[in-house]
Amino acid sequence: MKLQFCLLKSLQRNNKQSDELKRQQWKHNKLLRERERERERERERERERERERERKRETERELERERELERERDRERERESEREGEREGESTGRERERES
Repeated sequence: MKLQFCLLKSLQRNNKQSDELKRQQWKHNKLLRERERERERERERERERERERERKRETERELERERELERERDRERERESEREGEREGESTGRERERES
């Protein structure tokens, strides 16, 4: 009877230790899962920052294209103005020739 009692107590201790070990493993796994979720959130934040940087770069490229188009339009207007001035000069020159 005493042996049975000792075996029962030993079994209870083992069960208690096993339960404690399971509880610790569960807590540890929970912590690991939380860390992994945090790493994933950080990776997502980094991806979002990279997307934002790319949007800014694309916006800057678009603005540069717009500026280049505007410069080209300005050059074209300047050339047109020069041609117009030359035509007026030719026209004025012909009028002077007619007057003389």
